[in-house]
Amino acid sequence: MNTLHLEKLFAPASVALVGASPLEGSIGRTILDNLLGGGFKGEVYLVNPKHKEILGLRSHPSLTAIGKSVDLAVVAVPIAAVPKIIAKAGEAGIKAVIAVSAGGKETGEEGARLEREMLEAARRHSVRILGPNCLGIIVPSIGLNATFASNMCKTGRVAIISQSGAVLTIMLDRSLSANIGFSHFVSIGSMADIDFGDVLDYLGTRPEVESILLYIEALTNIKKFMSAARSVSKTKPIIVVKSGRSPAGAQAAASHTGSLVGDDEVYDAAFERAGIVRVKTLGGLFDCAEALAKQGRGKGDRLAVLTNAGGPGVMCVDAMSEWSLQPATLEKETIEALDKVLPAAWSSHNPVDILGDATPERYRDAARILLGAPEVDGLIIMLTPQAMTHPTQVAEQLTRVIDEMSPVISAHDTPVCAVWMGGRGVEGGIKVFNERGIPVFETPERAVAALFHMFTYTRNQELLQETPPNLPKNLGVDRNRARAVIDSALERGWNTLTEPEAKALLSAYGIPVNPTEIALSEEEAAERAGEIGYPVALKVHSPAITHKSDAGGIKLSLGSAQEVKNGYRDVVKSAKRYNPAAEILGVTLQPMVKRVEHEIILGIKTDPAFGPVILFGMGGIFTEIYRDKSIGFPPMNLLLARRMIEKTRIFTLLGGYRGKPPANLPLLEEIIVRLAYLAADFPEIRELDINPLVLVGENLLAVDARVIVEKTPVKSPDHLVILPYPNQYESFWVTNSGIAVIIRPIRPEDEPAVKEMLDTLSAENLYFRFFQQIKELGHARLAGFCQVDYDREIALVAVEEPPGKERILGMCHLKMHPGREYAELAVVIGERWQKQGLGRKLVSAGIAIAKEKGVGKITGAILPGNEGMLHLAKKLGFEVVEDMGEGVWRIERELGDGREN
Repeated sequence: MNTLHLEKLFAPASVALVGASPLEGSIGRTILDNLLGGGFKGEVYLVNPKHKEILGLRSHPSLTAIGKSVDLAVVAVPIAAVPKIIAKAGEAGIKAVIAVSAGGKETGEEGARLEREMLEAARRHSVRILGPNCLGIIVPSIGLNATFASNMCKTGRVAIISQSGAVLTIMLDRSLSANIGFSHFVSIGSMADIDFGDVLDYLGTRPEVESILLYIEALTNIKKFMSAARSVSKTKPIIVVKSGRSPAGAQAAASHTGSLVGDDEVYDAAFERAGIVRVKTLGGLFDCAEALAKQGRGKGDRLAVLTNAGGPGVMCVDAMSEWSLQPATLEKETIEALDKVLPAAWSSHNPVDILGDATPERYRDAARILLGAPEVDGLIIMLTPQAMTHPTQVAEQLTRVIDEMSPVISAHDTPVCAVWMGGRGVEGGIKVFNERGIPVFETPERAVAALFHMFTYTRNQELLQETPPNLPKNLGVDRNRARAVIDSALERGWNTLTEPEAKALLSAYGIPVNPTEIALSEEEAAERAGEIGYPVALKVHSPAITHKSDAGGIKLSLGSAQEVKNGYRDVVKSAKRYNPAAEILGVTLQPMVKRVEHEIILGIKTDPAFGPVILFGMGGIFTEIYRDKSIGFPPMNLLLARRMIEKTRIFTLLGGYRGKPPANLPLLEEIIVRLAYLAADFPEIRELDINPLVLVGENLLAVDARVIVEKTPVKSPDHLVILPYPNQYESFWVTNSGIAVIIRPIRPEDEPAVKEMLDTLSAENLYFRFFQQIKELGHARLAGFCQVDYDREIALVAVEEPPGKERILGMCHLKMHPGREYAELAVVIGERWQKQGLGRKLVSAGIAIAKEKGVGKITGAILPGNEGMLHLAKKLGFEVVEDMGEGVWRIERELGDGREN
């Protein structure tokens, strides 16, 4: 989170161009023409020691020679000179630099060295760098075109951030003909300093930005990106194209950007966890840009199709099926209304086929009825050129009725788009739609895909805001035992745990395992088998052999002492033949599991970019055949675990079939969460497979496990891209009236308890907290309180401890600004538990955490009538610093003041 000085980049009052040139066709001249021709109202200064004047404007020998305050410097010189220029910018007090120069780390070690020098110079003077190897930026609302693109984009509501300048120029060129506007055009380049996370954090707070498009080749600071994306996507759609989906494409992207690229399936899972909608192609990204720029997001997925041709209408419904969308079922009242304005031969259902001789008026009347129908969440209007068709006149009539129905469309957030199919004959209608700001597509498939991605955002937000069920109060995790198992293996120099060690590790985290005994000889194996009870499974015991079946190291269903002895000799012999250097420690013996109903694989994989990920899928011999798996990120809760299960094909089987009972899904969800805890607690785990985890009746059992560990200087939770629940901030306290409470960070599962506490508040206290009359707090608002990003929000609750009922008595929320310059304070105490010291305790605990996280100051707003909060603020060292008007005071406390809480 670092938006420091980004306002100087995106909203400068003055710009200096280093490398300005009079030479036609040069980058320095092109950027100069764009700065002067874009309508920028601020000052533009030129820097080029070879010229005293360029295009009638004075040229300065250096940035420091300008002698006036400059917000932004655009540097268009060879990259070897850029580090010194950035140092000069710092000396001149310039806080933002755009380095368009190519030749950075994408070219190899020399380029990487130059980027390091740039960054060192920038950090010395607190300068922010966009680039190098970038196109620049366009902010049309202020007339700023600091790029070497050939055009200026129109002003709109959509921001686009791209790692590729070429992609931006393509989008820019297409946007002009489609009448699409943008709020910001950002070429991010090699990201030596400013990266996707920084720009997302900045643009996410801008009111003129309603949605954001991304073109990504590879991410650098993934933790920052995930935190920013999860925050922004709660209120604004983020649509992404990620190149390098194939192994060959991934290699090409790495070569181009000089960055490592992770597994594409992991990117998919990461985008979903962050609430980002992914499209696969640039065409899809452009279609989303058009839909977002011109329409609402859509709240439902019931689409109606209005068409003058039956075949294309059916194709449109087929496309809906491909995206799992539902055509709206027209209500009786809607059909009766259409009957009155359409010929008798109309289709009488959705798609609404109004026949090949449809007039502009027939289109208009049908569209008006469909837009007003409550069962319709979105409308696709299609036209094919026929002899009786008037594409331009139809478009004109439709734009009028859409204007007429705009209050209804806005109230229900109903997207409307056109599909004008054909060529030259429909160009006039397309132009009408573009001028009016209505999305228009060439094919029904593209229209449906664009609307699907809009609906996906809405659906993703609903899923992300769901309240997970509570975990058992005490999971029974034994971190010390797990730590001893891992450290013991590493001290011996073993990277692969033996099967007994692996199962001991799992057992420490409450994951049920199949009992396992070690035998060092044939006789001992027979003795242990007799104690276990026949039949037994026998496996070779060697840290060097992880895939035992490949080595012939497994014998199953052994039913006697002699079979066990024979099996011992066989697996040892096979293992030595498979790996002569392997140290054979003997064998392990386990009882054979009877009545196995399902085999599952569950595991941890350490992705080179994203760190540990959790895998779930079909296990046993089908793992490699069907590759039926889903991926999730620690930390996890029961709801996220259920979503992982639901994404796989085996989920249907787990529900029960052909006489087989359903699996114990709640237990399976809990085991996934336990495994995620294990991954979060131990960065040393590089790989872990439980294969199979078998379902036996109501129970689950880890029959085989493989764990690879390695030493690492990274401490938990630094290896995670999503910060887990910070249990280090839990503390115990007793109120003035003797109520024992735990002060702890809030959890998503707390929503019902938070609602119960807020329901105790009087109308006056609710008004003091929310600055408006509140009748009832809805789920979305409550989810916003409870589902926080621990990296950017400090939300603490006071929970009454048993022997009383476990309930929330009060909460304190500190929302940190992306740059952590300040955090905004809000606190509320339940009606029955006020004046017991809870408010002071919660705010003091929040301030202590804010100091630890480097927050500069705490601010808040208080209504003058809220005497209790005003008294608390003054006791904690806050000062009233501003009358914000409308009866609201702003309070503030600097955190570097050394005062105690």
